[in-house]
Parts: sequence; structure tokens; C-alpha cells
Amino acid sequence: MNLTQLHDYYKETSGVVTDSRKLIQNCFFIALRGENFDGNQFAETAIAQGAKYALVDRPEIAEKSDRLLLVDNTLESLQELAQYHRNKLKAKIIALTGSNGKTTTKELIMSVLGKKFDTKATKGNLNNHIGVPLTLLDFDQNTEIGIVEMGANHQKEIDFLCQLAQPDIGLITNFGEAHLEGFGGVEGVIKGKSELYKYLSQIKGTIILNIDDSIQSKWESYSPHYTFGEDAKAYCRLEYLKRKSQPLAISTEGKTIESQLFGEYNYSNIAVAVALGKFFDLNLEQIEEGISGYRPTNNRSQIIHKGTNKITLDAYNANPSSMKASITSFVNNREKKGVVILGDMFELGTQTASAHQEILNLVVETNVEDILVVGKYFFKTQTQDPRVQYFSTLEEIKNFLIQNPFDKSDILIKGSRRMTLETLLEQL
Repeated sequence: MNLTQLHDYYKETSGVVTDSRKLIQNCFFIALRGENFDGNQFAETAIAQGAKYALVDRPEIAEKSDRLLLVDNTLESLQELAQYHRNKLKAKIIALTGSNGKTTTKELIMSVLGKKFDTKATKGNLNNHIGVPLTLLDFDQNTEIGIVEMGANHQKEIDFLCQLAQPDIGLITNFGEAHLEGFGGVEGVIKGKSELYKYLSQIKGTIILNIDDSIQSKWESYSPHYTFGEDAKAYCRLEYLKRKSQPLAISTEGKTIESQLFGEYNYSNIAVAVALGKFFDLNLEQIEEGISGYRPTNNRSQIIHKGTNKITLDAYNANPSSMKASITSFVNNREKKGVVILGDMFELGTQTASAHQEILNLVVETNVEDILVVGKYFFKTQTQDPRVQYFSTLEEIKNFLIQNPFDKSDILIKGSRRMTLETLLEQL
């Protein structure tokens, strides 16, 4: 089956689905394989439950129905179909990657550009070799701007995703200590994430640069580019307004743009969205409306009030860079008794032990009253500070919180997704 035929089948459907538990009527079910599952086994059921077609790569299954379409490899076909579909789109494609803040930045950009254009973006964090194709196939001929989030944990992954998405515009939120095991250290992270800029330089796409970031500023010699930041040289000149215990705000051209975000690390995320608003000729009122209308969800820098406690829930992901940023912001803005609850970080390779010890040392140097750490990596750290309490499992810390409730406190919860620290809300 050639790509034209496959695309014709796709156009007859209501969209692509890879999880048989999330079928929609007349969808195109693509049977992917994983280490512990084989989607081919669910293809017939998918058809019976409303899928129009199912793409499979096992001949003995395909022969059971003419709506079961056979290819050599369903994953490769998904990727090739997405690339083919992207070439049919009229939309401008914006790609973004970075160590921290990708999803928040993506949602801010969508909120701003959506005030003027038909805008679609990556749903959730579908930002890998499967998620990016699904994102592209979600765009249609009415889409004017498509925003594609790209994640990576090893070299050449961003380059591969660029070949699929073929972005016209790109930006990197930052370079931090994330996925060190796969990238081989911070220098590897910089090299891997910069594959986006290298791709754009080859096709003469536009790079959106944070001029305040010394690592990114070296790309200023590339043309075309569009800079933003507090530096006077920036095309989009901004001022970050420092206001303790209030949502972040940015000033540009004499106008204050309010947000509903907390944490100084979000300044640059807001700034990107403002810069892209200006780049696409939105007026300041549209930009402000887009920024102020965005409310963080999904455990990303969420502010939650429970009883007399104010909780900063930032448990969607964690690496040394985001840990440091969250802790510093929390300490600088707290108004009541300070409680810091930290969970393990992952994919740090040989730096796992030292990174966790460094984070603990950082917290110990602050003036917060209570420090709770949970997970096998934090459990191995050492300190003589009596404020630190260790828990090896989530159940242990939950039991402690039930027996020792906090009140009238500012509480930071920060940890990797796999730690599921958001479940602690029930005990707080």
C-alpha cells in the first residue's frame, strides 16, 4: 500500500487512535506494538466497536476483513503517514523543545495565537516518536498554526522529529539537567536540543531566541531569527515585574500583561508567548487576553488552597534544573510556615546520587521549617539537619501526613511524574 492510498483511507476517518480503550466512532485505529502489548490483538475488536479502519502488520489478522489494512510496520507507517499529511497542510508549524517548561509554553502560545488564528497544538505531552505523528494527523486544512512539542532523551531524536514535522519556526525553552543518562551530560543536552535550530538553519526557518540566555544568544548570527527578553537589543523587549506572592506579570511597550502563573521560572515561558504574539502581528490586547486567560493544570505549578494551607503542586516532572528553580521561587515568595516535599528524579545516570544530594543541600540552606523527601534516591542522601525527614515510599509519607497534619503553611510539592506526588493532596 502506498502513502497516497493510506492517506486516502485516513481522510475517510474521524481521526487516528492508537489505544483501543479510547476509540471514537469512525476512527482509524493503528495497531502499535510495545514491549508488553501488541495492538494487532485488538484490531478486530476496534472495528467491531466503531473504528472505520485498522492498520495492522500481522498478515493472519489482516486477512479477516477488508477494513483491516496490512503494512510491514505500523509504527513506521504512522510516521510516514504523518509526514505525508504534514506536506498537505497549509499551516505554519511551530516546534518547541527544551529541558523544562515545554508544555506550559506550548499552552501559553496556543492561548495567545488562538486569539487571531485557528490554532492547534500537541495534546498533553504527546511529544515523542509516536506523539508527534499523532499531533500532525490532528491538524487539518482549517489549521492556520500548528504547535508541535518535541521531547527527547537521546541524540538525534529531535532531528528525527523535525524531519516528520518540518517546522517553519522553532524555539528552545532552555537547556537544563534533564535526561542526563540518555544525552550523556549537560553538553549532550545542549547538543541534542540544538538539533531543532540546526534543522531550521538548513531550511532557512525562523528561530525564536531568548536573548537573555547566553547559550541561545550564540545563534544571533543566524538569519532569520527573532529575539525576545530584557536585553535592550531584543526585537521584543520585555520587563519581568517582580512582585512577591502575586501572579507573574510582564511589561512591554508600556503595557502590563498579567498572568495566572507563579514561579519566576515561568517568566521566560510567558515571554515566548508574548514574543510570538508580536511576531504574528497580534495587538497587545489580544496578547494580554491570551496570557491572562491561561490557567495552569495537570500538576504544573498549580496553586491549591486546602484549609489554611497554600500548596504549590509541581509534580508533573522534575530534574535538577527545575528542582532548583521551583525551590528558589517557593522560598522567595512564601509568606507562612514553609514546608518542602520532594520526590525522586529519574534518568540522571551516573549523576543520580550527586544530583539528589545537591538538591537536598540546597533545601537545607533555606529557612523553611520542614523538609520531607521521598523515594529510593533521596532516601540515600545524608544530612544532620533535624528538619529533614526521610521516607522510602509514598505510603510512608502519606501515613506521616495523616498523623502529623500541617496547617497555616505554604507547601511545595515537587517530584518526577513517576512518583505521583499529587496523590499527597488527599492527606494535606
